[in-house]
Amino acid sequence: MSFKDLQLNKPILRAIAEAGYDNPTLVQEKTIPFVLDKRDVIVSAQTGTGKTAAFALPILQSLFDYQDAPKNGKKIKALIVSPTRELAVQILENFKTYSTYTNLRTAVVFGGTSIEPQKDILNKGVDILIATPGRLLDLHKQDLLNLDYVETLVLDEADLMLDMGFIDDVKKIERLCTKEKQILLFSATIPYKVEQLANTILNNPERIEVATNSSTSRNINQVLYYVPKRNKIELCLHLLRNTIKGSILIFRRTKFGVDKLEQTLLKNGYKVESIHGDKTQNLRQEALNKFKNGYVNILIATDVAARGIDINELDAVINFDLPNVPETYVHRIGRTARAGKSGTAYSLCSADEKTYITNIQQLIQLQLDVIEDHPYPLDPKSKPEIHKSKTQGSKHKKGRKSEGSKKKKKRWY
Repeated sequence: MSFKDLQLNKPILRAIAEAGYDNPTLVQEKTIPFVLDKRDVIVSAQTGTGKTAAFALPILQSLFDYQDAPKNGKKIKALIVSPTRELAVQILENFKTYSTYTNLRTAVVFGGTSIEPQKDILNKGVDILIATPGRLLDLHKQDLLNLDYVETLVLDEADLMLDMGFIDDVKKIERLCTKEKQILLFSATIPYKVEQLANTILNNPERIEVATNSSTSRNINQVLYYVPKRNKIELCLHLLRNTIKGSILIFRRTKFGVDKLEQTLLKNGYKVESIHGDKTQNLRQEALNKFKNGYVNILIATDVAARGIDINELDAVINFDLPNVPETYVHRIGRTARAGKSGTAYSLCSADEKTYITNIQQLIQLQLDVIEDHPYPLDPKSKPEIHKSKTQGSKHKKGRKSEGSKKKKKRWY
């Protein structure tokens, strides 16, 4: 199937061709006709399958005939709600690419940056708005945007949005839009809470599932290293010196872990940047641009910061800390080996993470290749390391009053 077969018009087809795309991906092929038909849809597909274009192209097509502003200015006709700032910016780039030969105006608003420039953009009028939930509701509360004309509402990465605690915000945003709107819900996985949300707000939706939730690309070589927790940094350095080359994305569970590893790699002469939730939007974007443009070849990130980031040339993913949710493993490693290229996923597993590996292997229906030939092997009998506090408990026995409380105190009664 070609994009022409999807009944897209010439200006949009021209922009698609100039962006270097010949044929639609499976998710685009299945989704676009239903969106053009004004049906509600639930789409379950992994990152990297072309989900953004699956809603961007039909939205641009359906708004094409209304692209010239009426006398009272442009109204928000399509609203895309995204869980993270990075993803919102990426969606904006997609819309701008595909709307090159239209007069449709797209804007993005998100928290963590000044609200003033965003107010100015909204005052000029936009057709398509991409937003993170918090900032969208802030702007609405200040009466700076009107959602009364929204024809299409897109909830992107719905599972992550709910994991981040945005359920009430999402429901509120849905209520602020018109009742007649079309809702498109995109999610990498469809856990129970996403299913519940869909049942509450969607109207007789068409379900589209592209590959199973557990699918991992055949082009990814997945390897596993068992290593004591205390030796993970040494093993990581050893692999970077001897085995892993090219552009590398390293995942850590915590912001503290990201910072600690970044400092160690910088001391060892590596070109590194990092992204996590405590960094300002500008710093995160700067780090990402440096990595994409090749100024640094290593990016360290937490899962929330890295979700939805589109990095085309990625040679390796390192799971420095293994995720406790097996689907997260699939997301992480899916960032390499995109568009027919190959890549490698390296996982470092300490004794306390062995159950995570079991769950991951069950989900992906694959036994990971264990590499035993390395300088820091884990003793198969070793138990998880328990960090004991240096202070030896309280000097007061439980249930006993302290000396101060034993003294007679004057009562007010």
